[in-house]
This record gives sequence, C-alpha cells and structure tokens, in this order.
Amino acid sequence: MHLPRPAAGASLQERRYTRISAAGCAGSGERSQTGRASGLQRRTKQESPATISYIIRRLLQSVIVVLGVTLVVFLLFQFVPNGPAGLARTDLGSRATPTQIHNFIVSNSLNLPWWDQYWHLLDNYLHLNFGYSYHYNEPVRALIAQRLPRSLVLVGMSTVLALLVAIPLGIYQTVRRNTASDYTLTALSFIFYAMPSFVLGSLLILYLTSDAGVKLFASGVSPNISIGQMFTSWHQMTLPVVTLAAITVASFSRYMRSSMMDALTEDYVRTAKAKGAGRARVIFRHALRNALIPIITLLGLALPGIVGGAVITETIFNFPGMGFLTYQAATQFDVYIVVGTTIVATVATVVGSLLADLLYAVVDPRIRYVRS
Repeated sequence: MHLPRPAAGASLQERRYTRISAAGCAGSGERSQTGRASGLQRRTKQESPATISYIIRRLLQSVIVVLGVTLVVFLLFQFVPNGPAGLARTDLGSRATPTQIHNFIVSNSLNLPWWDQYWHLLDNYLHLNFGYSYHYNEPVRALIAQRLPRSLVLVGMSTVLALLVAIPLGIYQTVRRNTASDYTLTALSFIFYAMPSFVLGSLLILYLTSDAGVKLFASGVSPNISIGQMFTSWHQMTLPVVTLAAITVASFSRYMRSSMMDALTEDYVRTAKAKGAGRARVIFRHALRNALIPIITLLGLALPGIVGGAVITETIFNFPGMGFLTYQAATQFDVYIVVGTTIVATVATVVGSLLADLLYAVVDPRIRYVRS
C-alpha cells in the first residue's frame, strides 16, 4: 500500500500528523481486506448448509412423488374387475386353472388386508421386485435390466445430438433474427415440433430403407444388439436416433433463440459492448451461459416426453428397449411389466428434475442456495 511521506523540511508537528495518517490508512486497508475475507467466509458457510438443506428438501419431495405413484398403482390393482381373481386371469390368461389363480393371489399377497398389501408392494419395490411375467417366463426385474441400458443409450445419444444441433441453431437464429433464414428455420421447427414421431419414423423408413427410396439404413434394429454395437452399428442406429432427436431439436432451438434474445438485452451485455467486445465474445463469453439455463430446465422437464417418444420410436424400429417392452406388455395385458416400467420412468423423471435444479448454480454463478 502506498503510504504518505512527510515532505522535506516539514515541521515536527507535520511529521507527527503524517505518521498518524499513514497508520490510519494502513489500519483501514487491513480492516477492509479482513472484512472482505470474513464476508466471503460467512457467505461460504451460509451457502453450504443451505445447499444441503435444499437437497434434503428436494429428496423428500421426490420420495413423496414416488410414493404417490405407487399409491396410484396400488389403487388401480384394487379396482380391477372381479378383484384379485380378475387380475390373475388378466396376467395368466383365460385358461388359468383355479389352482393357478390361487397360487397367483397368494404369491402376490392379494389375499391380505389392503394395508398389508400396500406394505408388501412398497417392500417389493424397494428390493426392485416388480413381479413375474408369465408371458416371458422371467422376473420383470430381469427384463428391465436387459432393456433399460439400451433405452438409456438411445435417449442419451438422441439428447446429445439434439443439443449439438439446437444450441448453435438457436444462436444462429438470434444473430440472423427477422431474416429469411430465421423465418425458414422457425417454420421448419414448428413443422417438426408438430409432427408425431411415428409419422417421421415411417417417412424415414419409407424413403431411406425401402425400394421406393434410397437404401442407406436398416429399417429395424437387431433384437440382440449389445451396448457396444449400438455405438458402431450406425446403419441400424441412425434412424431411431434421428427420429427421437428431431422433435427435441425443434423444441430446444426455439427456447434457445428466445433465451439468447433475452440475454442480449441485459445490462452486462450492453456494458461488454460499450467496452469494445466483439459479437462473438459477447455471445459466447457473456450471454451463452445465462441463455443455457432454460435448456437445463427443459432437459429435466422434457425427460418424460423423451421417454414417451422413445416408446413410439422403439416400437416403429423394433428397438429392443424398455419402450418396446412396455408396448408389447400393454398389448399382451402383462400388468406387472407395465407397472414396473412406469415406476422406473417415474424415478428417472424425478431424478432428472432434481439434477436440473442442482445444475442451476453450475451454469449461472448468480444463483446460490443461501439461507435467508
């Protein structure tokens, strides 16, 4: 710190006053630095418990949501026509013998009072026991374990592709807003957003796999495809990934365009422009990070729609994932598979929403969970 010095030839009183002023300046500077450091420490100490408290509250809310879904599933079981016997005939088939029906009711605890039934249901779900599929002659847990990783890879690949296309597309539309290219891309986004996935998938199969078009890709996916083959068999995976990503791109690009336009009107962007920052620096250094916040929100909230779209997409391309398993189980009245996949999709949705909330602070440093 630069301290004042007495001038040459100054009197004794002036020299004494200069030393007192210098000591005061040094003390105030030290107090200022100490105050800033203590303030930062207090803020850090406040943020950490507040973040933990927020995570605990969100986890409790997530547990309540999952319990609510299990309660709805339990009530649906209770209102099946003809009671437990009707549920047994639905799952075992119309030719089930009375002995088979009785064994089904006892093995699934359907002969107990309703509160004991619900307790057994929760206990089974906590142990990932979703029942037994008599159509596949396998536990539902084993079927989900086989199909779920493939669906996760499919959804992950389509989501990454959608983000890689939608974010630059939204930025480009912002830069070229109110031009012919912006209007054209906006019209295409609305078309793809309104187009059902089964229509888009059918068109891709018609023009890119059949004799009526160009045979570039396979019209379906092998039922025994492995996780590793999904990353190398591009002729099988291209159409399912593109079909699932196209609608997501249409939605994400519109949100990205709107969010980027709002970010470019903020005060800090105008300040950066006033300091001489170029367009690329303003967009990618200052505005992009805040413009990505709605996309992160959309990722968590769009997860149910992506999973629902995966059911249709997997069915069109015979993709051996959880969506196709759910469709087959619904057409075969395999109740326990439908319930098991519903519970798994609910947990995935809740986890996605929780991660989206926690990623806010990572993307935008202005967002902190601090105790009020």
